[in-house]
Amino acid sequence: MIAITERMMVSEINPKQTHEFILNLHYAQRLPSISYAFGLFDRGELIAVLTIGKPASNSLCFGVCGEEHSRQVYELNRLICLPDLPKNSMSFFVGKCLKMLSDTDLILISYADEGAGHHGYVYQATNWWYTGKTKSRTDKYTPAGKHSRHYNDENNHLRKLRSSKYRYVYIPNKRLRKQIKRIIKYPILDYYPKGDNEKYTLGERIKQGVLNRQTGEVYYE
Repeated sequence: MIAITERMMVSEINPKQTHEFILNLHYAQRLPSISYAFGLFDRGELIAVLTIGKPASNSLCFGVCGEEHSRQVYELNRLICLPDLPKNSMSFFVGKCLKMLSDTDLILISYADEGAGHHGYVYQATNWWYTGKTKSRTDKYTPAGKHSRHYNDENNHLRKLRSSKYRYVYIPNKRLRKQIKRIIKYPILDYYPKGDNEKYTLGERIKQGVLNRQTGEVYYE
């Protein structure tokens, strides 16, 4: 373990220890791929978790730096904390996790969901590269909280709306960072997006828009 303060510590943890936070506190309420998991502890109590996993999309992995480096691309896909933590706790936590990964060859990508009212301030505070916004689009419909493997052809007239997201990239290894900066396919922008973040209630899933292509109607579930 690496001491943060006399009270708080950061440690790599078993991915199963993150499940309660992800399923009960995160607005998506869905388990992602988890290859690395970290916890922030206050006097032995787990108060925040961070998970990193392989993205489901091969095109995303190829899109950062090309096929040669695609195996190195991982996503910071969950960052969740209990309410009312001291100011800057999350950026401190993320910074410590990134430092613990400094001997790896990972290329990390993460997103701040504009549709959820996020801008990525924790990534800005820990010096990630801001590489612009994804385009809003639609995905094939699967029931709320279900994986894409539950896709049913009977629902092919439905499409889930996906809002645009702010995209951030970070390379924990300093030597690799210099190399990737020369070949990254996304533009590294010299500004960060700003705005008021919207807070969501812990444990409350944010409803997602669904487009009925037959009628043109949009509903939320």
